[in-house]
Order: sequence, then structure tokens, then C-alpha cells
Amino acid sequence: MSSPTGGRRAGRGRRRARFQPMAEINVTPFVDVMLVLLIIFMVSAPLLTVGVPIDLPESQANPIEGRTDPINISITPDGAIYVNEAEVAITQLVDRLSQETAGNFEERIQVRGDAAANYGIIMRVMGRLNRAGYNRLALVTTEEPR
Repeated sequence: MSSPTGGRRAGRGRRRARFQPMAEINVTPFVDVMLVLLIIFMVSAPLLTVGVPIDLPESQANPIEGRTDPINISITPDGAIYVNEAEVAITQLVDRLSQETAGNFEERIQVRGDAAANYGIIMRVMGRLNRAGYNRLALVTTEEPR
């Protein structure tokens, strides 16, 4: 029996059709890698974010560069609060700070709490500042002895 195309040629034609290169790109491995990376970033992202950048007492961290005369809020061991050199009540803190910063919420504010000060008072001060819109807060420390 002979085929209309000439016998053997038909067999070769079929083989060529079977081994033609694919013009499609297999994206499955790419999608797999991207999903793994997405999961890694989703798990590690919360660990990288910090609500308020602070330096803890006696640290070996380098000093933060800022303006030459930052606004200092000092908290004494007995709980008195000072904005720069003036004593203020905690209820007047935000108003006094608004005068010092001229309403600029991007000013860096350094909170200096005495080592013997009540931690709750320091956190109340920082909470009031954060609620008022001041988010550039830093805790001032002394350098750890080597």
C-alpha cells in the first residue's frame, strides 16, 4: 500500500511534527519561586518594622544625626516633665511642644528619662506625643562603658 504523499515521506512528516520546539514558556517554576519569596517576605516584614525608633540605656549604638538643637523632653526620677529647660504638667505637654515646634510634626523629639524614673510616666509622655502626631521620637541614652 502506498500513501498519497509517497509512503516514507508521510512517516517522516509525522516525526517532525512530533519533535517541533515549543513556542510557549513554562512559567510554573517562576510562579513557584515567586510564591515562596512572597511567603518569606510576608513572614519577615513584621519583624523589620519598628513603631518608634528608640535607643535603650547604655547602648553601643552610634548617635543619630539631627538638627543641632533638638527638642528635649526630660523626665526626672520624681516624675517631673521638662520641655527643654521649662517644667510642664503632662496635660500641657502637647500644647507646649506645639509652641516649640511651630506645629511641625516632623521635628525630632528626644525623650530623656532618668534611669530611676517610672517607666509608666515615660510611656505616658511618649503616648501623648504619638497621639498628637509627633512620630519622630527617640530615647536618649549614655554610651555603655567598654
